[in-house]
Amino acid sequence: MARDSHRTHIRKEAIKFSAAHMTVFPDGTKEPLHGHDYQVSLTLELADASLKNMVSFAAFKKSLAALCAKWDERVLLAAKCPFFKVRGRARGEIEFTLCRKRYVVPADEAVMVSVENITTELLSKELCLKFVKTLDRKLLTKNLRSVALRVDESDGQGSSYEWRNPAASGIVAPRSARR
Repeated sequence: MARDSHRTHIRKEAIKFSAAHMTVFPDGTKEPLHGHDYQVSLTLELADASLKNMVSFAAFKKSLAALCAKWDERVLLAAKCPFFKVRGRARGEIEFTLCRKRYVVPADEAVMVSVENITTELLSKELCLKFVKTLDRKLLTKNLRSVALRVDESDGQGSSYEWRNPAASGIVAPRSARR
């Protein structure tokens, strides 16, 4: 049986971050340090868009902007990358190696991202999951079916990640997983 749904889209100039990064390849090589002006957009899938289930764009925009601000004007480092190793933290600096090259950057200008590589695919997933954690529990009902977050590193080039709300799927967690 087909399910009707409504999709709400949010893409604003202010929902962005500028960051430097180095993408690592499976063979242990990497791109040189470079940066992008990343644009972030959001799509919410709702079962019902009636007045009683209306959602406010303002709260979503505020939350997304706050998340983007944490990565803005920073060097993004993939904390789970097998080719990345922190060598030391002292005097407000972080020393690390990435693909056998040594770097030292001001600690307050670097952000450890809990991913294995800095790519739009993994950044969109990380940002989407962080965004979902900011949602009001009242919104995490059967009405919210999914949240898709897209990160573009340039116009027309990016990736998205979609989180599906387990409460909307009708799937009941096994007893051992319930609290």
